[in-house]
Amino acid sequence: MRIDNKVALVTGAAKGIGEAIAERFAEAGAHVVIFDIDGEGARAVAARICTAGKALAIEGDVAVEEHARDAVLRTVEQFGRLDILVNNAGIDVPGTLPDYTSQQWDTQLGVNLKSAFLFAKYAIPELRKRGGAIINIASVHAFASYPGNAGYDASKAGMLALTRTLALDHGHEGIRVNAICPGYVDTPMTQEWLATVPDPEATMREVLSFHPLGRIGIPRDIASAALFLASDEASFISGATLVVDGAMTVAGR
Repeated sequence: MRIDNKVALVTGAAKGIGEAIAERFAEAGAHVVIFDIDGEGARAVAARICTAGKALAIEGDVAVEEHARDAVLRTVEQFGRLDILVNNAGIDVPGTLPDYTSQQWDTQLGVNLKSAFLFAKYAIPELRKRGGAIINIASVHAFASYPGNAGYDASKAGMLALTRTLALDHGHEGIRVNAICPGYVDTPMTQEWLATVPDPEATMREVLSFHPLGRIGIPRDIASAALFLASDEASFISGATLVVDGAMTVAGR
């Protein structure tokens, strides 16, 4: 799977799944824009993957319209085009709704869902010039809900609906739009969650028992799925949701 000389913009790419996607795309020949609110982290990733492909780091907030617009403009100024958008940025604000503040709800939906709207809004005029791909990183939480995750679950379910509608609206322009739903993945977000539970080791043993494959995912598992959807190998796939969870959800977890 090669995407030589394609230009990809990946949000939330300073660490975790986004970092792995940026690295995998660079290995496959792409020029990669690493967008993240953590500017130092984004610059570190860009410097590290630059040996595999040209990279540009942009610091910004995915939920701010001007930042999304400027990221697309800077991408085109730097590389002359945009071929692939990966809406990966996400946060988890746990809690039941009575405990949620309006600000927490807005923050959760802003980072996880509004950002996908904003980046797609400004990327699509560039993508339609020669065709391209949008990949939305959702979650198994989009269809398998868990207690205390109302905002996160709502945002990820919304991302799947947005994926389907974008695929319908822009397929005739040569733009493919798909979603990936990861399960448990060994990322900084997962480690931060484990740090909040009373017995992290026991919790991880329980998590592992959910997976028929006997392990949780690693970021590169999701990155390889993203590369497939971005490549010409997936040229007839659009409006689809690819679950990458080690059979956790089909096992009823």
